[in-house]
Order: sequence, then structure tokens, then C-alpha cells
Amino acid sequence: MAHTVNHEQIVEEIVRSMADKGWRITGQRRRLAELFASAEGYLSAKDVYEHMRIEFAGISFDTVYRNLRLLSDMGVLEQFHLADGIKFRARCLMHHHHHMICLGCERTYTFEFCPMKHLPELPEHFQIRHHRFDIFGYCDECSPKLPAEPGHDERNQGNH
Repeated sequence: MAHTVNHEQIVEEIVRSMADKGWRITGQRRRLAELFASAEGYLSAKDVYEHMRIEFAGISFDTVYRNLRLLSDMGVLEQFHLADGIKFRARCLMHHHHHMICLGCERTYTFEFCPMKHLPELPEHFQIRHHRFDIFGYCDECSPKLPAEPGHDERNQGNH
């Protein structure tokens, strides 16, 4: 079963989330939604600022950063700590899945396995609202560029 979400659906989801929080939908905010809907990968606050100031010359870096943090806090954007700093991308709307992210090229691979189903007894007094499971490593194209580090494949941890 194919799970596809088009550009306009992503824009509308981001705009709807802003409106649901009482945000006024300005041209800048709609453009921000469009930028993330069309982004191929992760965007830093600086990337977003550089794109936005082309169309909105008076926008400040602080405004961009504040909006990114607020959108991340409301779950519209996902925030990642990558090698060159904090980056953002639009939350995946397709279906429930998780990510493997290459630390070299930042390519993202999705997978269906969910560890939540396999966790031993979780505390009953804790109400889980959402979760995220990301695996960081190197894809085949980036891993040959790295010096070999024996014993650092975490899949083999505990098998010694």
C-alpha cells in the first residue's frame, strides 16, 4: 500500500496547525509552510532565514528561529540534532513509521518496525501521547569514507 502525501497537503496541515493554535496566517507563515513542504531534507534556522529573507527582506533571524521552535513544540516540525547543528523538517504525515538518518549525507530512510510494541511493561501511570524512534548512522555511500572502528556497530552490542 503506497503512502503518499502531496506538497499541498503538507502546506495545509502546517497552516491548519498554526491556525488551531490561534496564529494569524500571514504571507510569511504560509511561505514557511511551503518551504518545509517542498524541502528535500533538513533545514537549519540559517537555511530558512536565507530563503525567507529573499522574499521578506525585513524578517529577522530571531523571528525565523522563534517560529521554528514554536512549530517544533506544537509537533508540526520535527527537530534533529545533526553533526552541523539543529535542523528541522516537516513532520511526516504519511503513516506511523520511524527513521534511519545518515550522519554523512542526511539521507533519511523510513522503516515500519515500531519498538513500542516490544517494550516490556511500561509504567501504567504514564500516559504516552506520542513517541519517536530515530537511528543515526552512515549509509553505504558514506560509510566507506569513514575509518573502520571495530566493535562500534550497536547492532552487535551485547553479543560479545
